[in-house]
Amino acid sequence: MSDKLKIWFKEKEEYRFKSENISEEVASKLEETARLCRGDIVKMTTVAGSGHPGGSMSSIDIYTTVYSLSDLSKDEIVVSHGHTSPGVYSILGRLGILDTEEIIAFFRHISGPYEGHVESHLPGIIWSTGNLGQGLSAACGFAMAKKLKGDSSRVFALMSDAEQAKGQVAEGRRFAAKFKLNNITVVIDDNNRQISGKVEDIMPINIKEDYLADGWKVLEVCGHDFKELYEAIHTANNDSSAPYAVLAKTVMCKGASFIEGDESYHGKALSTEEIDKALKELDIENDTDKYVKKREAGKAKPVKPSQNVYPLPKLDLGEPIEYKVGEKAANRDVYGTALADMAKRNEPGTIVVTDCDLASSVRTHKFAKERPEYFIQNGVSEHNTATISGVLSIRGFQTFYSDFGVFSFDETYNQHRLNAINNTKLRVVSTHNGLNVGEDGKTHQCVDFIGLIKNIPGFEIIIPADPNQTDRVTRYITTMDSNVAVVVGRAKSPVVEDENGNAFYGGDYKFEYGKIDKVREGKDGVLLSYGYPFAFALKARDILKSKGIEIAAMNVSCPLAISEKDVNAIAKYKNIFTYEEHLLSSGLACILGSLLARSGKAVNLHSYGVKGFSPSGASGDLFKALELDPESIADKIEKTIK
Repeated sequence: MSDKLKIWFKEKEEYRFKSENISEEVASKLEETARLCRGDIVKMTTVAGSGHPGGSMSSIDIYTTVYSLSDLSKDEIVVSHGHTSPGVYSILGRLGILDTEEIIAFFRHISGPYEGHVESHLPGIIWSTGNLGQGLSAACGFAMAKKLKGDSSRVFALMSDAEQAKGQVAEGRRFAAKFKLNNITVVIDDNNRQISGKVEDIMPINIKEDYLADGWKVLEVCGHDFKELYEAIHTANNDSSAPYAVLAKTVMCKGASFIEGDESYHGKALSTEEIDKALKELDIENDTDKYVKKREAGKAKPVKPSQNVYPLPKLDLGEPIEYKVGEKAANRDVYGTALADMAKRNEPGTIVVTDCDLASSVRTHKFAKERPEYFIQNGVSEHNTATISGVLSIRGFQTFYSDFGVFSFDETYNQHRLNAINNTKLRVVSTHNGLNVGEDGKTHQCVDFIGLIKNIPGFEIIIPADPNQTDRVTRYITTMDSNVAVVVGRAKSPVVEDENGNAFYGGDYKFEYGKIDKVREGKDGVLLSYGYPFAFALKARDILKSKGIEIAAMNVSCPLAISEKDVNAIAKYKNIFTYEEHLLSSGLACILGSLLARSGKAVNLHSYGVKGFSPSGASGDLFKALELDPESIADKIEKTIK
């Protein structure tokens, strides 16, 4: 593996698209490199027996131009159609950033890092993709990060034509125009082919008109003409008046004339006979047998993971704001106040907040007043916002994304999943969850937030029980080295008291992730809850105490981090009760039941929660109608124990 070719390009006037025109020498070198890459593409997919040669071969001239002439230590390239990984890997191999021999032999092999879609653990790749339509949003995130830091380097989003039909792409276009991201250039492989046929037949899209309508400038070129590609990108890079989209007309499977324009090769490797024919046409030796033997005989060499995640700034967390016994406050208000307090205490640019037209409801308007330049208002564009927020979190910003539960979790699940794959460190603070959302009804009652979050590796969840715990949690999460969701409701919650009438989460209390807090002692059973209903759980416990039944009450604020020690402590009680405003099928009841079953402990577990979608109504009325109010819970527990 040698980086001589990359050094060769770096020494040319065309490097970083500085010169107005491209020389014959550089154009010829790009053309020769792309020819070799096409050979690598068909070899690696045939050796693997799978992959996507079609789009890789139509995009490779774009990849060769952008990767060869960009400074990869400064400029950032997002490949949105991640299935064209053979094309990306091939140019990275030819530039000496990856090892061509290893790629061809171990593409899509279990032992190797060269996965079927581009992955950010590899040098030269900054964002894992595969779910079409998210690449532009990611590129906007990188471009916004550069703007906020005063960095003048460029961002490229390399995309396919078919994915332009996705709604998130439209959200990204409007975002780039609103925030004047003139540091971003989109290059679209317009080969007019997708899995099922011609793009115009599957789902017609007016790509040029869409970008123009959203305030972009558009240049149309032949995607296989290096002179035209170069000049278009040069123009885009040197015009600060608007973001640019370069619409590059290409041919699927370009370079193998007998399959050019054939969409069946979108995701199908060439056969032994076909690859022989293709390589002869490319004037490249057919040595695939060598790679097949290498693949069968060994395993891939390890690749040092790319360092794509920037360290997060350590914040001055300040002192907790104390809420007194007898006082009520909505946890969303507490969050907004704590966030604004941290904004005042820390340097501008350490914290960024993203919003989807709900700042006054999720209370981030308080931060916006303190740091307006770092408050990013996206309007009703949740998918785009979730992706951009994820990117900002790996570019050195403590990033808070706040929204209603049904938007911050349900609607953006796929975006958060891809965020986690990219090792983001996002702080999702979600309001209006459970039944505590006002009278909006079932469409806005997010009663599945635990179930969704627990399905994403790399995400933690905290559900504070009262204002004091919420304040401390808001500050604490900035110290976490992971994605974390903080879940609160809409209505006001009372301050939780200890046995002596003092604020349980006040004074010297310090939040510890994963710790279960025993707020009340009891011998006849234990009631576990979290969040808004925890105050109701304490009321139910008081009702039972007046009848001579003493049960313990525990706040499980971190249901995804219940320890074996805590399971054993809970299992000592004969009767265990869980109480939540969440679906029983995926919430605390489900999690604890599974842990208890695995522990082998013989216990009686009784669960109270939401069984399905619920009607409109004030939260108090809903709890009562669903028999989840304190009186109903106390009655059920009494009958069970007696």
